Formats: sequence, structure tokens, C-alpha cells
Amino acid sequence: MREGFAFSTRFKVRYAEIDGQKIVFNSRYLEYADVAVSEFWSWSGIAAALPEWAMSEFHVRRSEIDYLKPFVWGDEIEAFVRVEKIGGTSITKRFELCHAVTGELHCVIQMVSVNVDLATHRPVAISDAVRGFLAGLPAG
Repeated sequence: MREGFAFSTRFKVRYAEIDGQKIVFNSRYLEYADVAVSEFWSWSGIAAALPEWAMSEFHVRRSEIDYLKPFVWGDEIEAFVRVEKIGGTSITKRFELCHAVTGELHCVIQMVSVNVDLATHRPVAISDAVRGFLAGLPAG
């Protein structure tokens, strides 16, 4: 485990994710975050604990990516995920993508997702139940 994180998931860099130099394409890092956060939500148990979670719809508003060192074909990635901040309508998540064997940090992603009403596409408040559940997740 990594300090400050209670959750991680692992996966390997696949051939389709690399360029001619066997380096992972920049755009794939956001795909890695998407894979990791899907596993994170499953791990959290929020869908089983709160039926209203199924009615929540979060859209990515902003992502900030700090590429520290590229991953290459065959690397095993360990993606660490945590909820960094819960706003009125948004959740900020932090992802740290590390080499699973060496532990070296390769990439940091901060992602803000906004809870929206699908009919109006406008932000809506995060319910108290969801807020409480997320605040109660282990901090690592």
C-alpha cells in the first residue's frame, strides 16, 4: 500500500497502448484513471449501501495530469485512488500511478467530477447520504 491510500488496483500496459518507442500514449493515462476509479467504486461498496448512488451521474469537469516518468510496454501499473475533496456538487479524486514492481511514482492525476442532472445537464448537490458515505471511506 501507499501512504494516504486505502485502495489500489493493478493492470499491465498492453501493446495497443504504446507508440513506436514502446512508450504509453499520453491519452491512455486518463483511461487508466477510468479503469482505476471503476474498481475503486466497486471496492467502496457504495452501490450496495446507497440505492441513490445509481441515480447519481458524475461527469468529468477537469483533469490535471503530471507525467513524471513514462510507462512502457509490459510494465505492471499499480493505480492508487482516493477521494481528495467533496464539494457541494463535485468530487475531487487523486490518482497515483506507480510501477507495481519498483513502487516508483510515474504519474499523478487530479480529477474533478460534477454531479449532474441528466435532463438539464446542470450541476446538482451531492446528497448528504453520499457525502457521508464518501467521508467515511478509509483514508489509508
